Amino acid sequence: MKVLITGANGMLGQDLTVELNGSFEICTRDIADYDICDKEKVFLDLKKIKPDFVVNCAAYTNVDGCESERDLAFSVNSDGVKNIALACKETGSVLYDISTDFVFDGNKGESYVETDDANPLSVYGQSKLGGERHIQAILTRYVIIRTSWLFGKGGNNFVATIIKLSEENKEIRVVNDQTGRPTYTVDLTKAIKALLLIPAQGIYHACNAGMCTWYEFAVKIIDLLGRKIRVIPITSQQLARPAVRPSYSVMDCRKIISEAGFYPRPWEHALKEYLISLEMEEK
Repeated sequence: MKVLITGANGMLGQDLTVELNGSFEICTRDIADYDICDKEKVFLDLKKIKPDFVVNCAAYTNVDGCESERDLAFSVNSDGVKNIALACKETGSVLYDISTDFVFDGNKGESYVETDDANPLSVYGQSKLGGERHIQAILTRYVIIRTSWLFGKGGNNFVATIIKLSEENKEIRVVNDQTGRPTYTVDLTKAIKALLLIPAQGIYHACNAGMCTWYEFAVKIIDLLGRKIRVIPITSQQLARPAVRPSYSVMDCRKIISEAGFYPRPWEHALKEYLISLEMEEK
């Protein structure tokens, strides 16, 4: 089976290419090959490759940047996804698109399931939901995978930020009123592979097990690093970021467990493995 990975040079795309290699015939594309906003090039490429599956990892993920670059956010996360969906309809390919917990407003007060109504608070969440809706309107078979708080090699992420801050400061301030599920890119690729190996259809939530606030996440990172850094909890209002984040965006992953047999491990275990891998690289 042939899989085309778009956004292949990104944090998730790199790990996904490694995970799927050997099990599928892999074709990779990134911005150097073409922009997914270029409908003609997307169509020409898919018609040439004729992939069985397309896994779209291409996205504009700068949440605060999306607030000031709304047109760019929708161009990539909504219209670009629409281009891929239309091309998949032409070639009969099954589209797997990576979406986000930020499609929810955080007001439910308990874990979100796949059928819960979306109500994004930020431009980023709105643009990603736009992509989801294009897919659902265009394709009869598709897979939308919502994930959250991604960390991994080869890209900007919260863990990398905390590591850098802990090298430069004696104390750091982190919000303690947003709760979610940290997810390691390596583990997410295993979830994607599990879904590729079954006749998956519809929306799935895929995250590491457990939950925490950003503050608790930071404290765990510092603890595993063995550094004596003071972590100070603050509110989102005190941080005053341009984009509004959901206060509680924990997603229920029972659907992917029951249908694909993918059991996510605790985020703490995944974090420890990630930090060890970074340490080994330095040596």
